[in-house]
Amino acid sequence: MKEMIDVAKRVLQVEAQAISALVDRIDEDFGQAVEMLLACRGRVVITGMGKSGLICQKIASTMASTGTPAFFLHPAEGIHGDLGMLMKGDVVIAVSNSGETDEIVRILPVIKRMGLPLVAMSGNARSSLRRAADVFLDITIKEEACPLGLAPTASTTATLAMGDALAVALLVRRGFQEEDFALFHPGGALGRKLLLKVEELMHCGNDMPMCHESTLLKEALFEITSKKLGITGVLNDAGQLVGVFTDGDLRRAMAQGYEVLDRPINQVMARNPKRILPGALAAEALQVMETHSITSLFVFDPQENRVPVGIIHLHDLLKAGVV
Repeated sequence: MKEMIDVAKRVLQVEAQAISALVDRIDEDFGQAVEMLLACRGRVVITGMGKSGLICQKIASTMASTGTPAFFLHPAEGIHGDLGMLMKGDVVIAVSNSGETDEIVRILPVIKRMGLPLVAMSGNARSSLRRAADVFLDITIKEEACPLGLAPTASTTATLAMGDALAVALLVRRGFQEEDFALFHPGGALGRKLLLKVEELMHCGNDMPMCHESTLLKEALFEITSKKLGITGVLNDAGQLVGVFTDGDLRRAMAQGYEVLDRPINQVMARNPKRILPGALAAEALQVMETHSITSLFVFDPQENRVPVGIIHLHDLLKAGVV
């Protein structure tokens, strides 16, 4: 057991050292690579073979999700027709630890013939890949974490870290914001929080619990029960929301005795209810509910802010994954 623990610790130490060594190599060449990718009018095409290829797929995915259009090109497929994916305006990032990977070397003449800028990521500063590149990013490592020195371990970790550094630097240079990230991640929690609007979740029409301000409380209870939201809005003759009455209000009113049930609801309702507009983010509705310790918000017509057009409940936000 101790031996395995020691092996695992050594792997992490070697890989951590490989990443730390990259810090001093973030120089003008790195800055030039960022500017080259930023100026790209096509797509960033990332290519690598074997384990490097798997890392390239991750780098391409990270760039694509953070505002830099990118995709992975398999070099072996490239020499059998997939180089047709390349187009003017693209920038290519080629990854090879040795810099002499046959499939990579074989596609270099096509890349150069098309006049595409080439960023090389390699651990060999004297390689064929280095000589063909416009910009060279050094991912040299002292040793692999594999005790045999054969399995790509520290080298692929260093490559991934350099790719992340490029992606994040591009993100910052583009001024990429949370809203932009959410746009590319509509299925994620962040996307739901930053994209989903109140109007997409609210109950409207006959689903809204409503009663007139002259309605007796005992009659209003049927509206609260039938709409199953634990609340009813209270309207005046002009159709404006003048108050709300909730399950909690009922419990407090009942402390006065059962005779309260025969009183008009406008005598026991809560006035000046909190409101929100239909175009507001669902996350904003959640914030209002949390701030005021309430579970429902009436949604108002933006043209006539006292006329309700819908209601949104905390349960709606829970179901939508906003909470």
